[in-house]
Parts: sequence; structure tokens; C-alpha cells
Amino acid sequence: MTTENPPHPPSLTRRDFLARSAAALSVSPFALATAGYANAIGTDPMGVPAAAASTSAGLQTPEGPGSASGAPHLPKGFNDTFTSRYVNAGELRLHAVIGGAGPPLLLVHGWPQTWYQWRLVMPMLARDFQVIAVDQRGIGLSDKPQTGYDAGSQAKDMVALMDALGHQRFAMIGFDTGMPIAYALASDQPERLDRMVVGEAVITGVTPSPPLLVPGPLNKRLWHIAFNRLDAEVNEALVRGREQIYFGAEYAASAGTPLPDHIVRYYVERLASTPDALRGSFGSYRAIDTSIAQNQQRKTRRLTLPILAIGGGKALGEGVAGTMRLVADNVQSHIIPESGHWVAEEAPEQLLSALTPFLAPYRK
Repeated sequence: MTTENPPHPPSLTRRDFLARSAAALSVSPFALATAGYANAIGTDPMGVPAAAASTSAGLQTPEGPGSASGAPHLPKGFNDTFTSRYVNAGELRLHAVIGGAGPPLLLVHGWPQTWYQWRLVMPMLARDFQVIAVDQRGIGLSDKPQTGYDAGSQAKDMVALMDALGHQRFAMIGFDTGMPIAYALASDQPERLDRMVVGEAVITGVTPSPPLLVPGPLNKRLWHIAFNRLDAEVNEALVRGREQIYFGAEYAASAGTPLPDHIVRYYVERLASTPDALRGSFGSYRAIDTSIAQNQQRKTRRLTLPILAIGGGKALGEGVAGTMRLVADNVQSHIIPESGHWVAEEAPEQLLSALTPFLAPYRK
């Protein structure tokens, strides 16, 4: 059975993709769009997948829990368009769900979620874009190293992922913990991004920090930030075996419209599946000090690319655009009134309505 961090193939030097068959590659709408992409999937000069002989212990196309084929409650026809892939991103193996045809669009999830948070908007986006929904370092089926969770390192992960897929320039959507990753990428390597969409987050080192004591309702939404930064002998020890209590409370506290129980349960089961899965979920928070120091330098360089800042009306609202305007010159704001923090799942149609006009110039 596939685990949250499956073992690497013992003898492969390139593990970016395993096509199901050479015939499948020939008809895939996105498989050989560029020469860089062909190299990423590891084909020989005849176009035969280099990893085709992999054993079941090292499949390049993951299956089971955490993968596209193993995920529950997907939109109809989802797996006709999208496939889970392992992609070598430098020294890290990342899991991404990829599908569609058109310019590349990278989707980066938040906490405590995975690529799965985008499932309701991915099919519509795939009509115009090659959608790449990645699991961050430490999350889902991606590798879970001990270090490298600061925003700069995770931005480099995203660049390495897109390099492996043959994409030098792309658009990006990052919500929650995906927002500071998007900011770091836009600041550190501005030539790589055409435009970006961010949502439902602050950026440490940029957004003014709230006081230690805040009103009770706000405390329910913020206390996890300090808790997640603690060492493993405290927070992991307290949460292990009680994942449903902790993560369930987080999903409830930040929702405008509560997510279905079976969806929350799926997320929690993935987080509880291995000790490394729980540890990895806290990685970005434990790296906040490093990210703050980096962002103090980044904010001396203002961003000029088009940015759409999206806030839930029952969550951060205009605060998202307020943060981005501290460091960027071309920021549009969009509020989804009835949504809480989990915008892509609470209000997918409204989110798509906001994304469509903003991404239209990139689509052409």
C-alpha cells in the first residue's frame, strides 16, 4: 500500500514521471508539449519512458491515498484529465497532480491541506491551462526532509519543479502558506512569473504582527501559528493520536461555511498517517524566523507583476491586498463575501469568476 512518503526507486537517476504506457503518452493532451517536459518524464530517444521498468515500490505514478487516483469525492471525470506524478525537483521529489492544455499554471496549497484543496476548480482551469497542483515539501506525497521549510527554499522547490517540467515562465496561485512561497518566488526570481494570485494569508516580516493578546474570536483563528512553531516534543506529542481534535478544530474555526465532515476526515487521515506527515505539516511554521529575515530583505525590492489578492469576507478580507500593497505596486483586490478561509472549497465558483478575467491576458 502506498504510504505518505513512498520509498524512492533504488536505481533511477531521473524519477520525474512514469507514463502508464508509450501509447498513453502519445495521446495525452499535455505529455510532450515541450522538449523540457519530455526530458522531465525521462524518455529515451524513441520516446519510451525511462522508468517504465520500475517496481511497484517505486512507481513514478503514485496511487492510493494522497494521489489523484486515490482521492475521494472528486468532480466527475477528474481522473480523465489529471494524473498524479512524482517529479524530481533538484534533490527533492515532489508530488504534483497535472492535467490540461495551455500555458502552465502552478497551484500551491495552504495548511493543513494538500493539492486536494484545488480539486473543485482544477477541471475548469484545465480548459485553458496546464494545471500543476503540487504538494509542498513535507506535505502529502512529497518528500519530507528535516530542513528547508523557509519561504526561500520552498520557492526554489517550485522553480525546480517547473524547470523539470520544461516551464521557464508561468503563472502561480498560492493560498495560505502558499502565499509567502509565491511572494518569495516573485521577489527572488521575478523573471519566472507572468502574474500571481494570492489569498488568505499574511507574510511574516511584511505584515505587521498582531499583539500577543487579541479578542477571543480572533485568537481561535491565530493561536495555531504560535503552537505550530513549537518543538516536536511539545506540539507533535500533544497532537499525535488526537489529530482529529486539533486539525478538526482548525477547519471549523476558520470556515465561513463548514467543510463536509468526510472532507475534513480525509485531510486528517493523511496528516495522521505517519509521524513524518505530522512533522512535515509544522515545517513552514518552525522556519518562520528564517522567513522573516528573508522577507526583511525582499521588501526592499517592490514587485511590479500583476497580483490578484483574494480574501474571504468571513476571514482575512481586505487584509490580503493590504499585505501585498506593502511590497507590490500592481495589486487588485477581490473579496468573496460569504467565504471563510477555505476559499477554493467553500466558494469554488466565485473563485473561478475572480480568476478568469485576471488570468485572461496570460491565457492569450
